[in-house]
Amino acid sequence: MNVDLGIWSKLTKMVTWLLLLAGLMLVGVWYLPLIQQNERMQRLNLKLESDLQKEKENSRKLQADIDALRNDPQTVERLTREKLGYAKPGETVVRFESPATNALTR
Repeated sequence: MNVDLGIWSKLTKMVTWLLLLAGLMLVGVWYLPLIQQNERMQRLNLKLESDLQKEKENSRKLQADIDALRNDPQTVERLTREKLGYAKPGETVVRFESPATNALTR
């Protein structure tokens, strides 16, 4: 026994679909801030990973410098000559200074 209710059956189906669509939209709007926060955190995580890799590389370079200073007497001698201006007996130290620039004065 199939009873045709006319427009009311069509309206009931339409309201049901609209309520379902409204529910899905509500869930989407509810989770949108969480999705955006997740994307921001992923971008931040990638940036921090990149910074971490740069700092690890810097750490490796500094550790290599420390090892060279501890174990290589030629490195110590070279740095002593460059930084402190030391020389062996009988050597002459020549220092080059950059020329002073003329400042514009009025």
